Amino acid sequence: MKQITSVQNPFIKSLVLLQEKAKARKQTGTFLIEGQREISLAVKGGYEIETVLFLPELVTENQIKNLVSSSVQLIEINKEVYQKLAYRDTTEGILAVAKTKSLKLSDLKLSENPLILVAESLEKPGNIGAVLRTADAANLDAVLIADPKSDLYNPNIVRSSVGCLFTNQIATGTSEEIIAFLKEKKISFYSATLQNSTSYHTQNFTTPTALVVGTEATGLTQKWRDEATQNIIIPMQGEIDSMNVSVAAAILIFEAKRQRGF
Repeated sequence: MKQITSVQNPFIKSLVLLQEKAKARKQTGTFLIEGQREISLAVKGGYEIETVLFLPELVTENQIKNLVSSSVQLIEINKEVYQKLAYRDTTEGILAVAKTKSLKLSDLKLSENPLILVAESLEKPGNIGAVLRTADAANLDAVLIADPKSDLYNPNIVRSSVGCLFTNQIATGTSEEIIAFLKEKKISFYSATLQNSTSYHTQNFTTPTALVVGTEATGLTQKWRDEATQNIIIPMQGEIDSMNVSVAAAILIFEAKRQRGF
């Protein structure tokens, strides 16, 4: 089995770039996954694992063989190399190099009565991760990221989603492309916005539905407000007029789930 004990090793340097640079992830079509649960969810979600790097004092070969296929390259590393690559404070002793997936709208496989979340221009990895966790909890058909501001394979998103990056169907596109996709598929979409809105709980989400949320700072762009089946609002009873996007998304999603009988 191959062993790497130097942080100056060219392969290790290339993996550091994968952690730090979206450009490196895009050029190679690969990214790093840290932790046994996350790797397990990625495998279950159909991601191809190329290489596993591990600390032998924390992870055994048998554990790895139960996690990934036998064709995956295994590399034994030492603590110094692991700490150079690891993104989290907790030490699990295992990392994987995986291939990114296509995020095209045309690749989505939707049910006959889909429930979809659309998030426009989300930038903060923590918010994206939280939205993906909510989407997984509700078993949504898909999460569509309109006009994305962050690379979805950013290690902060992998971490904050606790592996839900791999359990959801995800696609990206411009707002115009996603609006056209929803109309083509005859999916009604409801835009969460302050302007010209009606209370969210008065709407019928039992037919093919997309719920659309934007950022706290600027909300949804005009095109989403103009094209929506209906603009909706979560009634606010305090002093502020908006809440965290992942919280707002959860409220809307679980109202739809309630209407559909969970």
